[in-house]
Amino acid sequence: MTYRIAVARIQQETNALSRVLTTDADFRRTHFYEGEDLLGRIGPDGQEVEGFLKNAELSGFARALRKYGAGRVELIPLFSAWAISAGPVSTSTFRAYTDRLIDELRAAQPLHALCLAQHGSMNVEDDPDPEGTLLRRLKSEFPDLRIATTLDLHGMLTPAMVENADILCGYRTNPHRDHAKTGFKAGRLLLGLLDGDVRPTTAWRSLPLVLGGGITIDFLPPVFHLFAWMSRKERDPRVLSISLFMVHPFNAHPRLGWAVHVVTNGNDKLANALADELAELAWGVRHKQPPVFVGATEAIDRARSARLRRMVGTVVMSDASDVVGAGASGENTRLIQELLGHGRGLISYVPMRDAVVVEALWSRRVGETVHATVGGKLDPQWNEPLDVHGKILSQTGTEAFGRIVVLDLGYVKLCVTEAAPLVMQPSFYRNLGLSLWDADIAVCKSFFPFLLYFAPYARKNIFVKTRGATDFDALSTLAFQDPVWPLSQVDDWREIDGLRRNA
Repeated sequence: MTYRIAVARIQQETNALSRVLTTDADFRRTHFYEGEDLLGRIGPDGQEVEGFLKNAELSGFARALRKYGAGRVELIPLFSAWAISAGPVSTSTFRAYTDRLIDELRAAQPLHALCLAQHGSMNVEDDPDPEGTLLRRLKSEFPDLRIATTLDLHGMLTPAMVENADILCGYRTNPHRDHAKTGFKAGRLLLGLLDGDVRPTTAWRSLPLVLGGGITIDFLPPVFHLFAWMSRKERDPRVLSISLFMVHPFNAHPRLGWAVHVVTNGNDKLANALADELAELAWGVRHKQPPVFVGATEAIDRARSARLRRMVGTVVMSDASDVVGAGASGENTRLIQELLGHGRGLISYVPMRDAVVVEALWSRRVGETVHATVGGKLDPQWNEPLDVHGKILSQTGTEAFGRIVVLDLGYVKLCVTEAAPLVMQPSFYRNLGLSLWDADIAVCKSFFPFLLYFAPYARKNIFVKTRGATDFDALSTLAFQDPVWPLSQVDDWREIDGLRRNA
């Protein structure tokens, strides 16, 4: 029998503290492919996510279907839409994508299954659980369609997601580096379900925990033993998949919290026992909170004192209050201001989002001295404008960041981008003609991935708190339906878990 299996993606991580709405233009600027173009990109020689990942979830899906369904699977490419983390997705944008997905699924009938890549922490203006809403609608419209979905490790698991996905798998790494592997697992299990070899039996738990686990890097304490436990348990042939969701803490869902998800092959008792055990292990690391990040002045002092390290590399500073990868706007000026004053003598590369300034300076000559007021335009509740004076060092057009104007402010080289400056790879600076070996300080807008990408250059990493939409202490401004750790004293997770899963 030949299975007709569709593949699609609607993916974005929302920061509810940001007022910058995500629209169709943001998806199309970041990643939007469809039809035969998408099919080629997820094939063996394709580049699924231009400038970021060769292989991601849809490539993994496709590889599993080719390997285990060779000659008996017809892959139907629909569309893939992926936007950079930011504020909520506009209602009109989400409705347009969900309607399009429904329409294309109808047009592609007969279909046996859908492989759908999601994030798990998307919010829409009028819906804190749009991904659950989408899955529920898909099952309502196509009750016989088998659905496999993948979620980010920082996804917010909800009853609607669990109840309406036949196969659900989450990333197992942080920084994330197993996108394709996660898609491969989901595709393999989906094919087993269609063949009748797999009878997915699910158990899950929802914990009243929004911050814990320290730095939450999968190969380091205190969460390393959780991921090691998951790997050991998955060696049991009865266990199909185990996922731990450590949640995006800036999500607007009223029952925000960590979750565990276990799938066995028809063994309900085992699934529930493993879910309870992993939930208890995860609850056990709640006291390990994220590190307290230093202020800009202290961060610069630390960089200055790391003299030998700067001679053989650079100090990488994460502007932890303005992490574009976690939904901030990328227009925070506080670190720039401190570098211009307290950081004198330290050559610093800094990204900054301001499309208005880029437009104004694009027609000016390289080498020309200019004045500009940067920042504070998109999300002024967090970001203040700053007046700067300097020479135009370069003007570069890019696909990922739009147009970029580099301003030489003396020791500070300010890279003003048209689009969100998701700076987590050193290639951002290299492509602008800025050598990392010449920099004392290189600023990024990332919590985790930069640790991998900048490793060849970084001799010291410093997280800097400058006040913004990705500050952990700003979580107190979100509305929670239940008491959650660490904002409230919660001694046991079980009662609240029961309320959440039966909601």
